[in-house]
Amino acid sequence: MCGIVGYKGNQNSIPVLLNGLKSLEYRGYDSAGLAYINGGKIIIKKAIGRVKNLENLVTSDDFGNIGIAHTRWATHGGVTDKNAHPHKQGKITLVHNGIIENYKELSEKVNAKLLSETTNISEDEFLTKMKDKTYLASLIKSYWFLTDAILDSNIYYGLEGYLAPDTYNFKDKDVTVEEVIKTLLDQEEKNLSPYKDTLSKMNVHEVLTLASISELEGLKDTDRKLIVGVFQNRLSKGMNLGSDVTTYYAFNQAMDKDLTSEMFNTYNPYNTRSSAMAGKLPVGPICNPSIESIMASINPTKSDYYYFVADKNGNVYYTKTSSEHSAKVKELKEKGDWIW
Repeated sequence: MCGIVGYKGNQNSIPVLLNGLKSLEYRGYDSAGLAYINGGKIIIKKAIGRVKNLENLVTSDDFGNIGIAHTRWATHGGVTDKNAHPHKQGKITLVHNGIIENYKELSEKVNAKLLSETTNISEDEFLTKMKDKTYLASLIKSYWFLTDAILDSNIYYGLEGYLAPDTYNFKDKDVTVEEVIKTLLDQEEKNLSPYKDTLSKMNVHEVLTLASISELEGLKDTDRKLIVGVFQNRLSKGMNLGSDVTTYYAFNQAMDKDLTSEMFNTYNPYNTRSSAMAGKLPVGPICNPSIESIMASINPTKSDYYYFVADKNGNVYYTKTSSEHSAKVKELKEKGDWIW
């Protein structure tokens, strides 16, 4: 369980925040962090393990009379300094409890807004560049992990799945769209380079496509590895993946909206609920996956499972047969744990 502490006053917030976190240690956690304002700048310090580890990072120079702090219990992403709270995006720093289910839609809206607010690049300009086949072809020559697969006419945005999700700072508002994309691709190259030998024996486009689906289907890294394994089992048997998140993407539907049987049954090269997609992956990634999801796709967990379902709390249940899957869904509905 997470603990959250905030302070605004006349004294140094750091001791107040640390003492607050210590009083919440009984709740259980695996990492801790704090953020405070000093001289108009937001300073963030994070550490895995006990609050004491975070406290050891604090020096006599750390002072600010406004701050927030957080203890995290990992459910989404591994136990790392990077995944610990607080998180910063642009000028916003936050901590939160629970799981933000519609983070993909929120992220897309926030990123598009931030791009237009902090640079002279409009959303239309950026998206148009993502579909510019001549430009995409020139990038293929520069990055080893880009292939002609991104030129497929059925793909909505050629670089979807290849732009490393992270926080970036650009020199000024006159940065060009090409400079922005290059920065994100350079970071993706840095992320993927340690696995270049392994990926050279695989289809990178397919790896990132599976990673993007597992990113949205699973909350925990262990689940994402199992989910990719399930998808590989289904593909090997000529089954469709049956992933709702691909249907949402196919029809540009917000994930807090209901899907219809007409959507499920309509062919679209992204829609893996369609029977016409049996034995096939979507034509491309449906989001820009984290490195943890990419690792899950590179090294999935092998199993005898062909089905999975998640409850409203993010727990994932795996089954081997259709009848077992149906029984689990029925059980979750009867217990009031069904996600819908």
